[in-house]
Amino acid sequence: MLDQGAAPPTTEPSNGRGRGTAARLMRRKPVERLVAEGGQGEGGALRRSLSMWQLTMISIGATLGTGIFVVLGEAVPEAGPAVTVSFVIAGLTALFSALSYAELAGTIPVSGSSYSYAYATMGELVAWVCGWCLILEYGVSVAAVAVGWGEYLNELLAGTIGVTIPDALSAPPGDGGFFNLPALLVVLLAMVFLLGGARESARANTVMVVVKIAALVLFCAVGVQGFRSGNYENFMPLGMAGVSAAGASLFFSYIGFDAASTAGEEAKNPQRDLPRAIMLSLLIVTALYVLVAAVAVGARPWEGFGESEAALAGIMEDVTGQSFWAVLLAAGAVIAIASVVLTVLYGQTRILFAMSRDGLVPKVFSRVHARSGAPRANTVLVSLFCGVLAAAVPLGRLADATSIGTLFAFALVNVAVVVLRRTRPDMKRTFRVPLSPLFPVIGFGFCVWMMFSLDTITWIVFGVWMAVGLAVYFGYGMRRSALR
Repeated sequence: MLDQGAAPPTTEPSNGRGRGTAARLMRRKPVERLVAEGGQGEGGALRRSLSMWQLTMISIGATLGTGIFVVLGEAVPEAGPAVTVSFVIAGLTALFSALSYAELAGTIPVSGSSYSYAYATMGELVAWVCGWCLILEYGVSVAAVAVGWGEYLNELLAGTIGVTIPDALSAPPGDGGFFNLPALLVVLLAMVFLLGGARESARANTVMVVVKIAALVLFCAVGVQGFRSGNYENFMPLGMAGVSAAGASLFFSYIGFDAASTAGEEAKNPQRDLPRAIMLSLLIVTALYVLVAAVAVGARPWEGFGESEAALAGIMEDVTGQSFWAVLLAAGAVIAIASVVLTVLYGQTRILFAMSRDGLVPKVFSRVHARSGAPRANTVLVSLFCGVLAAAVPLGRLADATSIGTLFAFALVNVAVVVLRRTRPDMKRTFRVPLSPLFPVIGFGFCVWMMFSLDTITWIVFGVWMAVGLAVYFGYGMRRSALR
């Protein structure tokens, strides 16, 4: 049982009885209450069935594949051969934030992830803003990845049966498409797995993760044969600004360890296993990202990227002169990207589950099916929304919008670690961020820097999203909060 240490200060407005609106906005939910409510939903409870290995696979499943299989073709034109540096920068930014996540996930093992961490440390309004960012981060990430899935599905179909889905039904609007049918299909397939429960979904995800790692190792083994050092001569053609912009765009692909933290109420031993799973998965994913990006740019001049989302399959065919290897990689990518959709969609449903239990969004999202132990209504609603979004909105803007939401949430997690260290210093922690508060401050600074590397349109989209979120909170959430 988690040792909660000293009791919360009596001046904490966690019960919402402070004077005025300001006190209501700053009311905090005690850690003890967050942990005590773990797993409890409307009409049932989530089941603790996930091991450390499965948590690690969830984290890898939500991360590995997106930045390589889908967005690499867009990031290389921004950074040139220095895209490998972009991955390193994104990985370092994620590392500092992952340390903060590991501490908080072991201390507050609940489904809400950074939303719940903010609720316990910075108050309800900040928690709502964080949760609203997570809705953007997860929902749009599912849609963005699903769009790229259609590209590789067409590569697979073309190489096996010689037939492809017409652009009107396989490309997003703005890129020659009318309705992206494959994107909707992969989201609905993920929904079917999730409706069976967390344990069944985790088993399917583990198989898919093994396949995707094998596919990327295969790419490196074949792609290195076409490596040309001359492709690296003009290493940073667009300067450091291009490198940081590409890193910011790629950052949404590091969403995985956040997804693992949303499994806190379904893990068998979350205090021990979550920190380990987060750190292990980040190291594996970053190493593979950098290796694959280095081989890809070495095998194809950077100017040749951007023509297709299925860049890796094209490189395999160019290097070997045979379509067989490209088809094999496309098959691996179809499975790999489906795994990302499955695990990120899982994270989205658990974030909304926690927010619904707190009264900030409708109770339908915390309704648990008694037999499967899964929030079924939540899963269906989120899947339909993300599926339609994937079928109707272009990929590029989706990815950038997800990156800014991810960076904002990660920045808040770094702040939450420092705040909880000051307000609850005696609380037992199964993992502690080294050199705190230095590392959390560095993590916060990296996140802010990368946010400002994104373009103006992305900031406008983010500002509009935040304005809508605040309107929803003041019109619904604040008055229905369980802490009111």
